[in-house]
Amino acid sequence: MISAWGFAAETACDGQEAIDKLQSFDAHVVITDLMMPRVDGFELLRRLGQRGSRATSIVLTAFGSIETAISTIHELGAFWFLEKPIKADVMRVLLERAANQSRLAEQAERLRRQLSYQGVLGDLVGSSTRMQEVYSLIRQVAPSRASVFITGESGTGKELVARAVHQLSNRSAGPFVAINCAALPETLMESELFGHEKGAFTGALERRAGCFELAQRGTLFLDEICEMPVATQAKLLRVLEDSRVRRLGGKSEIQVDVRVLAATNRELLQAMEDLKLREDLYYRLNVVHLKLPPLRDRLEDLPQLIEALLADLNEKNGGRVTGVERDVLERFLRYAWPGNVRELRNVLERAVVLAGEGAIPASLLPPGFGQCESLQKILAGSENGAVTVPVGTKVGDAERALILSTLEHTNNNKTRAAEILGISLKTLFNKLKEYGSPGKDA
Repeated sequence: MISAWGFAAETACDGQEAIDKLQSFDAHVVITDLMMPRVDGFELLRRLGQRGSRATSIVLTAFGSIETAISTIHELGAFWFLEKPIKADVMRVLLERAANQSRLAEQAERLRRQLSYQGVLGDLVGSSTRMQEVYSLIRQVAPSRASVFITGESGTGKELVARAVHQLSNRSAGPFVAINCAALPETLMESELFGHEKGAFTGALERRAGCFELAQRGTLFLDEICEMPVATQAKLLRVLEDSRVRRLGGKSEIQVDVRVLAATNRELLQAMEDLKLREDLYYRLNVVHLKLPPLRDRLEDLPQLIEALLADLNEKNGGRVTGVERDVLERFLRYAWPGNVRELRNVLERAVVLAGEGAIPASLLPPGFGQCESLQKILAGSENGAVTVPVGTKVGDAERALILSTLEHTNNNKTRAAEILGISLKTLFNKLKEYGSPGKDA
């Protein structure tokens, strides 16, 4: 019957046979009964979801199991259900709609991939070689179930990377839940992650689901995970290994299906040495390591970033700013951007609010902006391991340039850089903190 409607169809006697056939048959729509031998319909859809299948599913059910069918649609994302006996005209209409949804999903996926090759992936912007490498890794890892550890200086866009991974995965229809571990008091951390029962502690007036439950069949992003208490990290590791979570004060465990992405602005190996990150948790989360480049290492992306940010800021603030004047762009290209893209956005938002329309002039940049230009000149004069300091350079700028140049020479190996500079590792970290560099721990 289905073949007569113009569809290429394969049949299977039960769920296991269907799984075997789908290895070679790329189905756009799966029509399945719930009650089958060996592997039932619920388990079939669950396994297809784990494999990343994008096939749209229609569930067939007998009278009396409608509630189960609706539950299957809710939990496993099935397209619709049909009650037996099946009416051919209803099946045909539903099948055409399901196939159309599958085609639209494929088109959306192709569009997302096309945009990524043009220097845009989700909310990430940039056509530089460094960013294309980031996009490539995101595209490769997104369809999998692998955990991803995202590192990079503050303001480089680690959460945007996590959102891109989620949007390009087969979990994109599920929730994306982000939690900033550095922003939570230690006493509330476990409650936020795992939830709690009423009366579990003073102030627990009602049952509350944690982030793992809220992210069911979706993605949980743990930002600044190295700021999570080590004791909580041990409990997190157990949840990751067992895929089960117990609310505080609870007596039973809850099965969870969540993909976890983590991020930090610290150097991972250094974080373990400093006992900020458990070694076993590091190996559990660091299946794929994705490191974001700082803005100063991809300044060729500035024009594209400015255009994208201004479009968003104009809409947010009701402005009609068309761009930046030439001398502003030149100053931007000479600046070190210690706050990365976040700092760029703040600078532009201030200018959009003050300018209202037209091109942004240098007079609307923050007071003192560009005072690091002498630093850039010093760094630009560094050749063959030597740092040239122009006459008139301030001592603080010269010291900063020497430290940053040494770090670059050691590929950001802070221990080796401290040895070369003849200072302690603690002093080096303090200096980087003094400079306000978000890379002080990265």
